[in-house]
Amino acid sequence: MAGSSHGHTPAAWTGVIIAFIGFCISGAFTVAAQPLGFVAGLVVVALGGIVGLAMRAAGLGQPKRQPAGTRTQAQA
Repeated sequence: MAGSSHGHTPAAWTGVIIAFIGFCISGAFTVAAQPLGFVAGLVVVALGGIVGLAMRAAGLGQPKRQPAGTRTQAQA
C-alpha cells in the first residue's frame, strides 16, 4: 500500500480533514440532542467530499494511470 501513494495528496488530506470535522460536529450535536446541528455536521461532511473532488480536478490529486498499451507524446 505504501508504494502506491494511495491518499498521499493535498486533495485527499484536505477532503478527509474537512469530513472528519463534520463527523465531530455531528457527534457533538447528537449528544446534545440538536437535530439541526447534526444535519449541519452532515453538510460539512459532504462539503469535504466536494472540496476533495474540486482539488483533484484542479490537479492536486493523484494523477490517473495510463493503460499499459498507451504512450504519451513525450514517450513517442
